[in-house]
Amino acid sequence: MTTTPYGAQTAPRTRVAAAVATDLTKVYGQGETQVVALDAVSVEFQQAEFTAIMGPSGSGKSTLMHCMAGLDTVSGGSARIGDTELTALKDKKLTQLRRDKIGFIFQAFNLLPTLNALENITLPMDIAGRKADKAWLDQVVATVGLSGRLKHRPNQLSGGQQQRVAVARALAGRPEIIFADEPTGNLDSRSGAEVLGFLRNSVRELGQTVVMVTHDPVAASYADRVVFLADGRIVDELRDPTAETVLDRMKRFDAKGRVS
Repeated sequence: MTTTPYGAQTAPRTRVAAAVATDLTKVYGQGETQVVALDAVSVEFQQAEFTAIMGPSGSGKSTLMHCMAGLDTVSGGSARIGDTELTALKDKKLTQLRRDKIGFIFQAFNLLPTLNALENITLPMDIAGRKADKAWLDQVVATVGLSGRLKHRPNQLSGGQQQRVAVARALAGRPEIIFADEPTGNLDSRSGAEVLGFLRNSVRELGQTVVMVTHDPVAASYADRVVFLADGRIVDELRDPTAETVLDRMKRFDAKGRVS
């Protein structure tokens, strides 16, 4: 058993880690302008688990996700996807790893307007010269509820449907892990709930691993666990969260992101 700074105990996990950060540090600037965005962060993201990352503005949550996804360089420590150490990879190998092992979902849907939903979903695989696994693709499309909308272009889809296309695109290549940065930030509450439900289903029904940065306690309640950051450090963890328990934990941070 391990104990969080607030005294809560968590049971040991037996599943394999999809991604691991060890003493991960990210520093911006030098001298008086230096900012420590991540301060020796160590955390594991287990396979087939949905993790939400939360914290006050400037706490380092987006920086942690970007470093773990290979979108930003690290100043020290280790970031690993599966058995692959990201900090040891050259640019070409890092690009290949992001393409083959990582899925991305962002606030902006990033869909090509000239392609229909199916073409947008398979675009990353088409660029990589990989053929989609039809059975898996059909399962993903069914999971996100897009079976009747595949021939529609983005301007013929609602915001929620466009984000579902983005979710399906991230899932279609069967990545080892999906990173989602505020994926419901541009959606109304109903569409946001649909997308979060699809992400949760992708974990439970498809065995996917999802790591989501969010500021919303309701969004975090869809996850299996929530990791809280403050001042570039992990300060707490909550399993089986509800919106109420997440909000209660967030109230322990003051306006500057410190733990009270």
